[in-house]
Amino acid sequence: MTLLAGKVDEAQRRSAFRRWRANPSALLGTVIVGVIALTALVSLVWTPYGPLAIDTNHTLSAMSASHWLGTDEYGRDTLSRLMASCKITMYVGGLSVLFATAIGLPLGIWSAWNKGWVSQLILRAADVLYGFPALLAASLFAAAFGASTNTVVLAIGIAYIPVFVRVTRSAALVILNAEYVLAALAYGRRPFAIVRKHVLPGIGSIIVAQMSLLFSIAVLAESGLDYLGLGTAPPNSSWGTMLQSAQNYLSSDALLCLWPSLAIVLCVLGFSLLSEGVSELRDERGGR
Repeated sequence: MTLLAGKVDEAQRRSAFRRWRANPSALLGTVIVGVIALTALVSLVWTPYGPLAIDTNHTLSAMSASHWLGTDEYGRDTLSRLMASCKITMYVGGLSVLFATAIGLPLGIWSAWNKGWVSQLILRAADVLYGFPALLAASLFAAAFGASTNTVVLAIGIAYIPVFVRVTRSAALVILNAEYVLAALAYGRRPFAIVRKHVLPGIGSIIVAQMSLLFSIAVLAESGLDYLGLGTAPPNSSWGTMLQSAQNYLSSDALLCLWPSLAIVLCVLGFSLLSEGVSELRDERGGR
């Protein structure tokens, strides 16, 4: 019996892999996100030059064999700074989305299960947070605690909580009203067991798609906040700070703006495609 179950699981994994490989959005999104994540990991241990290393003899250098993407106004290697910025982007996007999921997911399920005043209280609180933009939150946190990467994480994470509450509640209500869940309730199953065995597996693909989509928006938010000076502070590398410093040299060296801009576009595109691919695969399976 165990051997048969193992064969069934293996067949299901192969089928899922084939569907994933056959979906252009999921495949391309996975490749782009994988390259960015790999770059972030590599930058933890190696970059061509130190991201903060100043070389006044090679300021604003063009692309060459020694500096593949040139240097900035301080002689810092552009490629090294782009690589170092990847880890900031992955850190901010990943931590802010996980923070919002960890709070919004249980609140959304709780509000779907309890349809009385508790649900209304959670939804009204989510509405208040939804009208509190990340830019305003980041401004307040920067004034209170100082501009930093963690300020951006907190601001974006708080801004995303109501999104997860709404999405989770809507998806969980569909599962909780299904006949097999009603039968489990009539049988005397505990709420925690129903959530673990039915609700979470049923809404898993929706949550993953939403996390990927919000990650792409977090990249834009993080870059914008860094550009405004509310996030990662110079001289530390981030795509937003690179754009902010490069704008002064737009007429003389436009490539300084091009490279971080391309990095932001690719990162947003990758996570957006990944979210779209997950949604399409879920639809192919009938919403399961």
